[in-house]
Amino acid sequence: MSASLPYVLILYYSRHGATRAMAERLAAGVESRHGIEARLRTVPPVSPTCEAVDPEIPAEGAVYASLDDLRHCAGLAIGSPTRFGNMAAPLKHFLDGTSELWLGGALIDKPATAFTSTSSLHGGQEATLLTMLVPLLHHGMVYAGLPYSETELMETTRGGTPYGASHVAGKRSDQPLDEHERTLAHAQGRRLSRLALALSSLRENDR
Repeated sequence: MSASLPYVLILYYSRHGATRAMAERLAAGVESRHGIEARLRTVPPVSPTCEAVDPEIPAEGAVYASLDDLRHCAGLAIGSPTRFGNMAAPLKHFLDGTSELWLGGALIDKPATAFTSTSSLHGGQEATLLTMLVPLLHHGMVYAGLPYSETELMETTRGGTPYGASHVAGKRSDQPLDEHERTLAHAQGRRLSRLALALSSLRENDR
């Protein structure tokens, strides 16, 4: 990763690997555009004991996110499995700790999007995405979903919504992304990278 290129932060929580697979497709979409990079980060699980016992670096996958990862990003994508129509607690816990960035307006006018994975077709995909965008709007971010120019939105029989990419993982959470889900996640990442570059330029001109 180049220290000089702007980056889109792809921040996710994944328990069985489906949301992580989506995050990787978004990252490929981001990096399909010249001049910007993707930075994959995850969050640690939370425990009802409220005691930190996990190592600082996870055994596999992306490393844990820091506030600086958010502070310096040009755009943000957040991903989570559904939990009763809302994001999973670990991601919510991390976002709840971003008041410092909110107070400083660090994310204002940066583009953002969300993606999710569910076990069943009607397992709360759209409700989850709609609730995930709320903290992004509180941070002053510019939300970007998936436009219907992505024709797969009209063809998919599993995941995919105008609010963001989604995936149906099955009751055992073992179904891979199908072609429509892969294409839409890639398109979402590519759109976010385009907006990140454009809005970064506008913010520079405003200074």
